[in-house]
Amino acid sequence: MEFHQELDARGLKCPLPILRCKKALADVAAGEILKVTATDPGSVKDFQAFCKQTGHEIVAMSENADVPVKEFIFHIRKRQA
Repeated sequence: MEFHQELDARGLKCPLPILRCKKALADVAAGEILKVTATDPGSVKDFQAFCKQTGHEIVAMSENADVPVKEFIFHIRKRQA
């Protein structure tokens, strides 16, 4: 999937992936996609709740188990202004 900016949140525990995502979204234009890669299993529910509360949209979510630490990959579209 195409994206405009990428955030590596691997190795970070709650709430840091969400806080870094919020900061990164400030640098993305409305409607653009931010790709976030996280390793915290709780990030799945955290990002779902974050997007529900803020109006951003998870357009794709996947897992990569072919690495030593399972990765959770989110493509988040920034809400329109």
